[in-house]
Amino acid sequence: MVPCLAWGEKLQETSGSVMFVLGILIALLTIASYTDFRTQTIDNSLTYSGILAGIALRTMFEGWTGLEDAVQGFFLCGGIMLVCFVVFGLGGGDVKLLAMMGTFLGWHRGFEALLWTFVIGGALGAMVLVWQFGFFRILRHTIWQLVLSIRARGWVPLTAEERKPLQQTLFLAPAALAATVIVTWSEWSPGSPTLPVGS
Repeated sequence: MVPCLAWGEKLQETSGSVMFVLGILIALLTIASYTDFRTQTIDNSLTYSGILAGIALRTMFEGWTGLEDAVQGFFLCGGIMLVCFVVFGLGGGDVKLLAMMGTFLGWHRGFEALLWTFVIGGALGAMVLVWQFGFFRILRHTIWQLVLSIRARGWVPLTAEERKPLQQTLFLAPAALAATVIVTWSEWSPGSPTLPVGS
């Protein structure tokens, strides 16, 4: 392990290694996006092997620094997603997928990508809602709910029928893919300086 870490320190500035690591992450997220759309599931074998690959590749190419950053990214992104799993009922596959993303990107870029994932995922969910039910229908129901709450001087709970449209499946894998491209765009842009993955 130690020779691997020493070798990794020498390769830390190699732009090809950074592109290789990011390419693996993009490939894994693309596969996850496909299965997420097709079956609304993300395979455990993909996320578990991705987590191990992220830690191994970051260690191999960046040494101790890469190992530390990968583990921090895993716990930060995975921890936040675990809270979302408990509080909001997000899928377990999403938790593992975003933890995997954290191992590849590190805690700093991983956290940034996680925030982008929430923004893009929320926007996609809102677009699906508008597509299925119509903007004006949603607006009308929202205003009516506010009027009822004002009259009752407190929040009026939604009925089961009213909650049903809000229980849409969130496709976080495509959102994570888009977020990763946004966060790492400087690496893909021609002429941009290449930084270590977790920078």
